[in-house]
Amino acid sequence: MPWPHGWLACPGNVRRGVAAMSGESTLKEAIERLSKALSSLEDAVDARMERDRAVADSDAELQRMNADRARLAQEIDKSEARAKRLEEVNREVSRRLVTAMETIRAVLDR
Repeated sequence: MPWPHGWLACPGNVRRGVAAMSGESTLKEAIERLSKALSSLEDAVDARMERDRAVADSDAELQRMNADRARLAQEIDKSEARAKRLEEVNREVSRRLVTAMETIRAVLDR
């Protein structure tokens, strides 16, 4: 004879229903934990990618700074060479002026 409250009222079905509900609950909890773990993993991957971008940006900036440093070093070398040439020219002009002044004095003294 069938149970009056349908199939769930049957003692065997009640146990299966409770087990099924417990299994569903456990499955939902597992899915929820998996979802949280995946979310945490995505956050960690995003953070890592951001750090990697920052490192790449830093590396690019370092390369630009090294290139600027090399360019500036060349400009300093050129400027120092020019300053040395100007000093040599200045000494030569000064020597010639002294010679010209001595010549003028000698002419005036005669």
